[in-house]
Amino acid sequence: MTETLKAAYAALQAERERDWAPEQLRANAATRAALVRDYNPRHHAQVGELVDDFTLTAEDGTAIRRDDLIAHGPAVLIFYRFGGCPACNVALPRYDRSLSPVLARAGIPLVAVSPQAPVDPALRARHGLSLTLASDPNNALGDWLGITFTPQDTPAIAPGQSWIGSITGTGTWVLPQPTVLVLDRAAQVRFIAVSPDWMDRPEPEAILAALPEAGIAAAA
Repeated sequence: MTETLKAAYAALQAERERDWAPEQLRANAATRAALVRDYNPRHHAQVGELVDDFTLTAEDGTAIRRDDLIAHGPAVLIFYRFGGCPACNVALPRYDRSLSPVLARAGIPLVAVSPQAPVDPALRARHGLSLTLASDPNNALGDWLGITFTPQDTPAIAPGQSWIGSITGTGTWVLPQPTVLVLDRAAQVRFIAVSPDWMDRPEPEAILAALPEAGIAAAA
């Protein structure tokens, strides 16, 4: 899979422009534009900042602790919204195919994280993912990092109706903005890229550039 994320999102947008009603397109564009407008990079964790201890939950229910992730070097966390998110289903398989083989050889953990609990098993099956999938219970780590948001449109929910809170299991509208976080062995932020527009995410090469341990300079 050599297509860039930018090209993949352009194709997704073109598909939506063919298939979606005009009002649906306008609402989607307005939501993304509002998130970009309100985004302030000073409000989330910064490079060099020490990240508090945290625990994620793996697909099998076991704990993934911060210090275990970085016991032998850096770790990469990719925050996505939930298993059925179309834009996340564009990004995650591309990150997996571009990053997993390189990082695995270097012993660098790669974990895709969302608040959805339990992890949506269809996501791995759909794409044949090899990276680790984990839940961030109640957005605890996302909140600490300052990357969560509440959508502007939070309509009333009828009993039994599916909505963000029922999909994620949090019972709230809160979601993480798509984010790539590289933690170094000292639990400090080495790299962070937050995407308020969920269809504009960093390419894998930008992530690898923050990981000299992966040996990309020699491979270039």
